[in-house]
Amino acid sequence: MFDKAAILFLYTETPLHAGSGTSLGIVDLPIQRERTTGYPIVQASGLKGCLRDVANSADRAKVEIVFGPEQDPSAHAGALSVGDARILLFPVRSLVGVFAWVTSRNVLARFQRDAQLAGLRVDWPDVGPSADSAALIANNSMVVADGKVVLEEFAFEARANDAVRHIADWLARNALPSGDEYAYWRETLPKRLVILPETAFQDFVQFSTEVISRVRIDDEKKTVARGALWTEEHLPTDTLLYATLFASKPRTNSAPPDLQDAQAVLNFVKNCVDGRRLQLGGDSTVGRGFVKTRMVP
Repeated sequence: MFDKAAILFLYTETPLHAGSGTSLGIVDLPIQRERTTGYPIVQASGLKGCLRDVANSADRAKVEIVFGPEQDPSAHAGALSVGDARILLFPVRSLVGVFAWVTSRNVLARFQRDAQLAGLRVDWPDVGPSADSAALIANNSMVVADGKVVLEEFAFEARANDAVRHIADWLARNALPSGDEYAYWRETLPKRLVILPETAFQDFVQFSTEVISRVRIDDEKKTVARGALWTEEHLPTDTLLYATLFASKPRTNSAPPDLQDAQAVLNFVKNCVDGRRLQLGGDSTVGRGFVKTRMVP
């Protein structure tokens, strides 16, 4: 059983491809998704491997204690458990304001539940549109045109709700990266946040992801090599994900004095990854998967 927990936020700075393998669908290489909802995720195993790789540059002996030994996994388990990275905010093209960050009542309620596990106080109200044709926005929203929120080719009746501003302010303070280069994004989050009906949000995260065509060129002919044209699905830039991190007391007697309990484990992880830029998922050699982190205990 875990003793302490924290939330790790991941903000995508370039498209992110956490692949699920080949597919029989229209996209050759789709991203990982939840079975029941279709929401995009980054599976825990990939995220944990990325965090371990970053932490290796700090102290390899402590990494073995926190993440588990590589050479002899049967020696003891690691002290850190990493959850799947789940969707929190998803960017969608807007008729005005360039793009909106969309979410839903279901997504926000899930996050509140996970945040409670981590002891994180999230005091916003439980809100969502009462009609499938409506969307909740803040009073000073920049994505409203003639009383409508138009996302891609779909229009929703804009309904101002004070709770949207409250939620957006919390996310700007606690979830978005805290660096000076993100001041603009923290300022505009309340103006771009849209709470959509459940079905509409599900449709956007399923059908408004970024699909990129890839080719391999024949060195001699300088044309596309036979069979070397494929498509990949990516989470778009400016997506906000979060993962829950659970820690327990180190499961070995050789832990150093500054790594004796669950809080010390979380502190070690935080010192390694908080505020860092990580490269997650596939296609790292073509600049995909850069994310900015923020860890909130």
